[in-house]
Amino acid sequence: MDFYAPQDPQFIKKQREKARELRASRWWKEKLSQGICYYCETRFPPAELTMDHKVPIARGGVSSRENIVVCCKECNSKKGSQTSVDLVVSNINEFDIKD
Repeated sequence: MDFYAPQDPQFIKKQREKARELRASRWWKEKLSQGICYYCETRFPPAELTMDHKVPIARGGVSSRENIVVCCKECNSKKGSQTSVDLVVSNINEFDIKD
């Protein structure tokens, strides 16, 4: 269960507009051309990659270069409205942690 206050609709609208602007930017096109998912580190064709907010807009995240990453559709779906930290913590058993 997620415990966070819903964001103001105007804030969400503004951040989505900023995300659209970033998608059209040279910076984003260069990120896509690298073809590597931020989360699973697998290589994909650019058409199979999406924009993800490490801290989702719904949780107060902003559409900025520091908060946006390239990820595959599967990882984006799995992450949902979790933050990057939430994702790691929820999947901690999948990591091979050495003592």
